[in-house]
Amino acid sequence: MPESTAETRQPVSSPAVAAPRNAGSRPSPSLWRHPGFLKLWAGETTSQFGSQLTSLAIPVLAVSLLGASEFEVGLLGAAGTAAFLVIGLPAGAWVDRWLKRRVMIVADLVRMVTLMLIPALWALELLQMWHVYLVAAVIGSATVFFDVSYQSYVPILVAKKQVSEANSKLEGTAQVARIGGPAAAGGLLHVMLAPMLLFGTAIGYLVSAAFLWRIRDTERLADPAERDSLAREIGEGVGFVWRHPLLRRITATTAVTNLFGTITATLVPILVLRDLDLGAAGLGIMMSFGAVGGVTGALATPWLTRRIGEGTVIPLAVVASGLLAALVPLSAVFPAAALPLLMVAEFGLGFMVLVYNITQVSLRQRLCPTRLLGRMNASIRFVVWGVMPIAGVASGVLGQSLGLLPTMWIGVAGGVLGSAFVLFSPLMGMRVLPDGEEPVQDDLPPEDLQPEDLQWEKPE
Repeated sequence: MPESTAETRQPVSSPAVAAPRNAGSRPSPSLWRHPGFLKLWAGETTSQFGSQLTSLAIPVLAVSLLGASEFEVGLLGAAGTAAFLVIGLPAGAWVDRWLKRRVMIVADLVRMVTLMLIPALWALELLQMWHVYLVAAVIGSATVFFDVSYQSYVPILVAKKQVSEANSKLEGTAQVARIGGPAAAGGLLHVMLAPMLLFGTAIGYLVSAAFLWRIRDTERLADPAERDSLAREIGEGVGFVWRHPLLRRITATTAVTNLFGTITATLVPILVLRDLDLGAAGLGIMMSFGAVGGVTGALATPWLTRRIGEGTVIPLAVVASGLLAALVPLSAVFPAAALPLLMVAEFGLGFMVLVYNITQVSLRQRLCPTRLLGRMNASIRFVVWGVMPIAGVASGVLGQSLGLLPTMWIGVAGGVLGSAFVLFSPLMGMRVLPDGEEPVQDDLPPEDLQPEDLQWEKPE
C-alpha cells in the first residue's frame, strides 16, 4: 500500500542475496509446502492482529483519555509516519547491505519494547501526549526498516512466479486479522482502558519475531569491498524508480492519494467519537468492515486481473477509492445513516486499496533486480509515506481553522485528482504487466526517457 534503471547487459557484481531455491525453469512447488513462507505468513498474521488493537487503542487513548484536539491528533499521525520522510532513503541502502530477515526480527523486538512503555507510564500516572508522540515516532522508525525489508524479502524467499500469489496470501490473512482486531478492541474497551490493549500488539510483535527467527533461507551478505558510497547507492535506487515510466506514475499516484487520504483519515476518530458520538464500538465496527472489504479484495484480485487486465485494474481501483472516500464526510451530513455509510465506505475502500496494493507491489517486485529491492522499495516508501506526516500536520491545522468537514472534503477532492497519473497512462488497457526484462513504452518526450533507460537485467 517502489535504483538505477539503466541496467545494461554488463556483468553485475555478486548479488547481496542468492536466487530462491525454486527459481529457474523447474516447476515451482506450492507455497503450502514452502516452510519458510508458511512461517513468514504465520508471523505476519499474528503481528497484524495485534497491530489492529493499537490502531483503535491509540486514537481512543488520545481523544478520550488525554483529550487531544484536532491539532494534537494531527501531530500524532505525523509522529507515526515522520520516519519514512526522515530516514526512508538511507534505510533502503542499509537494508540492501544487511540480512533482511535479521532486520525484521530486530524491528519487531524494538516495537515490542517501545509499545510497552505506554501502559507502564499510564500505570504510574505519568502518561502525557508527548510520551505518545515519542512512542509513535520510535515505532514508526522501526516500521520503516521492517516494511522495506519485508517487501524486499518476499521475492527472495519465493520464486518470481510465486510473488503475486504470496502477496495475495499475505494481504488476505492480514485483512482477516484486521476483521477480528478492531471488533475485539471495540468490545475490550468496554471492560478495560486503552493503554492495556497495547500489550496485545506487543505480544504480536514478539510472536512475529519468533516465527522469523525459525525461517531458513539462502540470503547472504554481499562482499563489503563491493559496496559503493551510501549516497551513490541511494541515488541508484531513486534513479531506478524515476526512470521507469510505470513506477514513476504509480509512485506519483500513491503519493498524492496518500497525502489527501491521510488528511481525511487523520480526523476520522474525532468525527466518529466526538461529532457523531458512535463510541469506540462504532469505530471498531467501521474498521472491521474495512478489513472485510480488504479480505474480499485480496481474494478477488486474481479474478479481477484476469477479467479486466493486470494493468487496467490499477487505475480503476484508484478512481473507485477516491469516490468511495466521499461517503465519510457525507456521514456527517446524514447523521441518521452515519454508521451504515461509514461501513459501506470502509468496506469499499478496503476492497479497492487491497486490489491496488497487491497489483502494484507485485509489479514493483517483478520489475526490480534482486540487489536493488531494498533501495527500490525505500525510494517509493520515502515518497508515498513521506507525505503522510506532512498531511497529518496539515490535517490538524486545516481542521482547527476551517473545521472538520471542509478539511475532509479537501482530502476527498485531492484523492480523486491523484488518480490522473495512472488513469491517463499505458496501464489503461494493459492486460499483462511486464517483467523486468521487458521494455515499457510511455508517452514521454525523448529528452526525458532515453533508450538505455529501457534495458533491464534478466530476472534471476
